[in-house]
Amino acid sequence: MATDGTTYFMSHASPMLLMPEISGDMPLRAFFKKFPQTVERPKAILAISAHWDTSAPTVSSMAKQDTIYDFGGFPRELYKIKYDAPGSPAVARRVVELLTAAGFDGSRMDSRRGLDHGSWVPMLLMYPDRDVPVLQLSVSSRKDGAWHYALGQALAPLKDEGVVIMGMGQTTHNLREVDRYHSGPPVGWAQAFDTWLSDSLMNKKYEDVCKFMEKAPYARKSHPTPEHFLPLIVALGAAGKDCNSETIHHSWELGTFSMACFAFHPVTAAE
Repeated sequence: MATDGTTYFMSHASPMLLMPEISGDMPLRAFFKKFPQTVERPKAILAISAHWDTSAPTVSSMAKQDTIYDFGGFPRELYKIKYDAPGSPAVARRVVELLTAAGFDGSRMDSRRGLDHGSWVPMLLMYPDRDVPVLQLSVSSRKDGAWHYALGQALAPLKDEGVVIMGMGQTTHNLREVDRYHSGPPVGWAQAFDTWLSDSLMNKKYEDVCKFMEKAPYARKSHPTPEHFLPLIVALGAAGKDCNSETIHHSWELGTFSMACFAFHPVTAAE
């Protein structure tokens, strides 16, 4: 079983995405609920997690996932949700095999790591029946974009084995700049970064994307730390050289959070 080779980057949003009665019905919520209608059902989803930062690539290998509540100060109802989708130890072993062969020394499995909210919140909306295996791969925020792009390249064979590679991060992510009462258009610095990213992806300036901290306007304002952007680079690398980028969702929350989501389509022989 093979997928069509498309990889994805999803802006995962906060856990409040699951509580529209309090936070409002964010457009991203409807996008996630409709997403499975647009793709073939995968054998498994490998989620590249912005919320799992390790020195060497680490993949979760639980047979059945635990739910990690890696957030604080939210309504109690959120802490009662269980997203106990199956994992896939077999796919986890394959991930380590591919990464080790590509020279990513120290790559390993973690049999105790469950799903953090960057994965289980979107997955609950996409696959509420909890019947699609999900596993997570960490990022390494001390490594640069080129390293993460190569990480994605090493994972590319998974696409021919029925696994969908999905980066789970955020297009802009600066919690220090949150204004919970913002009701106007996006603030200038966030808009500038968002526009730069979209233009760079659509024009295949992928080296610039890998060097986003140097190349993008307001990069450090948009990402004081890089972990929420790195999953995008991994997904981009896995799609293959000269892949075609597509914006599959775009919305804003609180003026500073771009919820842009992207698909990276591999180039076919006909192209």
